[in-house]
Amino acid sequence: MFKSEFDLDKPFTPLKIAVLAVSDTRTLETDTAGALLKSLMEADGHVCADRAVVRDDIHQIRNAVMGWVVNPEIDAIITTGGTGFSGRDVTPEALDPLFQKRMDGFSVLFHQYSSTTVGTSTLQSRATGGLIGETFVFVLPGSRGACRDAWEGILRAQLDNRHKPCNFVELMPRLAER
Repeated sequence: MFKSEFDLDKPFTPLKIAVLAVSDTRTLETDTAGALLKSLMEADGHVCADRAVVRDDIHQIRNAVMGWVVNPEIDAIITTGGTGFSGRDVTPEALDPLFQKRMDGFSVLFHQYSSTTVGTSTLQSRATGGLIGETFVFVLPGSRGACRDAWEGILRAQLDNRHKPCNFVELMPRLAER
């Protein structure tokens, strides 16, 4: 198994990351998954640039995400919630059509990592990721455990410019290339 390595001689580049909770029942005050993501990213040196909660509604999800995508102060977006199979779970449907480039490997890695903590229950998530414009967007389940799995198992390393052999941060200056 691959072991993450970091070039600790290289200075850390903090990212500005927005967190969107998708829920019909949570508020900013009761959104424990979004609060956990904020805590984890800030503990690792990143900045939570913004945080919001929207209902399980395709238009509200798209509007919130696109508002951050066009903001040059936002480097990445993490959504939490709405990835299951209930009738109201529509986050992948809201965001998949907006991805210029899908990140199929994110879903694969998320499920591999998540299966070590929740077993076959990982199948009940449609976690995904991709690139909208020049912004990386990660679509996570709404549970604290899933958010912790995604951050600790994938995002912590990939959003750290010191991660070797490569990471998303080093790609960011080249995302606008045509």
